Amino acid sequence: MKRQTNELPDHLHDRYELVYIHQGKGVFFIDNAWYEKKQGDLFIIPGNTIHHSLPHNEDPIVSSALYFAPTLLAMDPIDDSYRSLLCFDLARQKGIYRIELTEPLRVVAETALEQIHTELKEHRLGYHEAVKLLSCQLLLQINRHVQSVRRREDPLEPGVGPLWMRQVLRDIDEHPEHENSLARLADKANVSAPHFSRVFRQLTTMNLTQYVNAKRIIRAKELLIRTDQKITDIAEQCGYETVTHFHRVFKALTGVTPHKYRQNQSRI
Repeated sequence: MKRQTNELPDHLHDRYELVYIHQGKGVFFIDNAWYEKKQGDLFIIPGNTIHHSLPHNEDPIVSSALYFAPTLLAMDPIDDSYRSLLCFDLARQKGIYRIELTEPLRVVAETALEQIHTELKEHRLGYHEAVKLLSCQLLLQINRHVQSVRRREDPLEPGVGPLWMRQVLRDIDEHPEHENSLARLADKANVSAPHFSRVFRQLTTMNLTQYVNAKRIIRAKELLIRTDQKITDIAEQCGYETVTHFHRVFKALTGVTPHKYRQNQSRI
């Protein structure tokens, strides 16, 4: 059994993820917002996005999750009008990770996920290629649906999380490098430190230090991939006073050193 205290490294990964809800109720904490989960919902989660499931004790969730490396499906398009990962790009840009599927699309998703499961289970000739093709077909239908809707929904759904907590998470998102101490944030939220700590862990399944470190490492990953800055400079930009501390936290959350991570991504 995986304990919540051990979930963070597994939920701060480079893999992309589709989560389809077959039945049950619960809450999904993704990035900095809470989403009510219900039958027929599809969650689109790009890599390096903090996410935790908060189940409903009386009506537990039954779901299917599809994980994959983005390079598996990020093929060069024939033209510039389509990319398989379009829905993930839009989810990250807009900060909206939940789609309520129409009934026809629910049938498509359930059928595709069942076929993928069968291929992975039976290991027949060409099953890797079959899984790839099925995934691309599913993403094509999702992308068409997302493009047809093109409407903004408020990801901070009513009744999930107090307003002061939402503002705290937005502040940390914008400036994870700042000195985000429990005392300072609790004072800013106008609540006591014990109450802040209790509600924060209840709603995110993490303590404040874990959350801030996760957001800092997400930013560090982006800088390591997209720039040629020195690791010492990246450590400072992400709020770490010493490169030793940065190395320790980075390896704890990713399993590799910042230098090794940059090397691996360069090869990809």
